[in-house]
Amino acid sequence: MSVDGVDAAHLALQDIDLSACRFAGVVHLDQLKVDGWCTFAGVPAGWGRPFSWPSSQRNTLVEEHHWRVRTARRPGRAVARGWTSPQDAPVLKPAMVAALYRQLRKSLEDGKNEPDAADFYYGESEMRRHDVTRPWGERALLTAYWALSGYGLRAIRTLAWLVAAMAATIAVMVLWGLPADDPKPTTTGRQVAVGQEVLLTTDVPAPVNPSGPLTERVTTERLEKGLRVVINSVIFRSSGQDLTATGTYTEMTSRLAEPVLLGLAVLAVRSRVKR
Repeated sequence: MSVDGVDAAHLALQDIDLSACRFAGVVHLDQLKVDGWCTFAGVPAGWGRPFSWPSSQRNTLVEEHHWRVRTARRPGRAVARGWTSPQDAPVLKPAMVAALYRQLRKSLEDGKNEPDAADFYYGESEMRRHDVTRPWGERALLTAYWALSGYGLRAIRTLAWLVAAMAATIAVMVLWGLPADDPKPTTTGRQVAVGQEVLLTTDVPAPVNPSGPLTERVTTERLEKGLRVVINSVIFRSSGQDLTATGTYTEMTSRLAEPVLLGLAVLAVRSRVKR
């Protein structure tokens, strides 16, 4: 099915299966009204390839299916996974598919259907990420944004990264970041004669790096201190804990990265529940 050449300015779709509909060539696609129950093509379930995130369900355009099959290294494998591509389907460039997603996203946003419009934002970002005509820096940023949070739309993915970052921080703190013992300040001074002011000097020894086997450093006390550092880092606060040089740099890194991951998770949840 195709609506090529149709002027969608006064077109409203309701209770229609659009999973095989081609939108390329529609005029005023951003003014299309999608009301009620309309079904778009989905994403094949499962893992796309080794060491990749499993596919999350979202609404897609059949043009993306065609593009993925035509550009896959093994088209037969892509079809077997669930991507569809009729023989007579025209090959569209990623920029053209991104434009279709952008216009449909605007039409849904104008209809106050922002949660479903988020799926088309995801598809638009995917096409931009795969568009080799775009600057490599932009594509690198999009790839990082996709890997960390699914373009700000995958809360579970972001929370998984956050938990992994917190676990790594705790491990580094317990094994190398916390000193062998908490430095104890020493105060020294003397009074030359009765009635004179006493000059006192307080010195805090530098933290001593832990030594011995790594397994002996894993104690309940050190785990509790490491957890305290991580929790304070997530809310962008300093723990006030004495740390070694390794621990200091690790805390600085976690105070930058972990609040960002938490913010991306909140953004992903908000994009799915707002109306």
